[in-house]
Amino acid sequence: MGTAPTVPSSAVPDTAAPGTVPDTALLRRMRLARDTMDRDWAQPLDVAAVAARAGYSRYHFVRLFREVYGETPGAYLARRRIERAQDLLRNANLTVTEICMLVGFSSLGTFCTRFKRETGMTPTEFRARARTAGAAAIPGCFVLLWAGGFRADGPGAANIEKAAPPPPS
Repeated sequence: MGTAPTVPSSAVPDTAAPGTVPDTALLRRMRLARDTMDRDWAQPLDVAAVAARAGYSRYHFVRLFREVYGETPGAYLARRRIERAQDLLRNANLTVTEICMLVGFSSLGTFCTRFKRETGMTPTEFRARARTAGAAAIPGCFVLLWAGGFRADGPGAANIEKAAPPPPS
C-alpha cells in the first residue's frame, strides 16, 4: 500500500498534539476533489467548481490541496492529462492535435509546452521514441468512438433504418 499524504498542520485539531491525528474530513474532501479531476479529466474543469465540490473557497482549496498532495490542483490535472496523452501517443493512430483535444487541453501550444516540461521532449519526439517497430497503432476512429469524440447518432451520422418486418400472412 502507498503512504498516506502529508496532512497540513491546520488540519490537526487544536486538542491533539501536532501531527498525531489527521483531519479525516479534510482528507476525504481532498480525495473527493482529486477523484473528480481523475474522473472528468477530459472535460473542461474549473478550479472554483472542483473547490466547491470539496466544500472550500477557490483559494483555500488550492492552498490545502498543495499542502496535502504537494502540487496545485492545476498542476495535478495537467500531469494526469499528460500521462493519458503519453498513452495515446504510444498506442493510437491520432494526430497530436486530436490527442491534445481528447485529453482536455484547448490549446495545442499549451499542450506542447506542458508536455515538453513534463517529459523533456515534444509530443512528436515522444511518439517517435515510444513506438516499437512492428507494433500496430489503434486506429484513431476506435479511440474517438471510445472517448466520445463522435457519436453514431450525431448530426453527421448516416440515417440507418431497420428494414420493416414482413406483413403477417
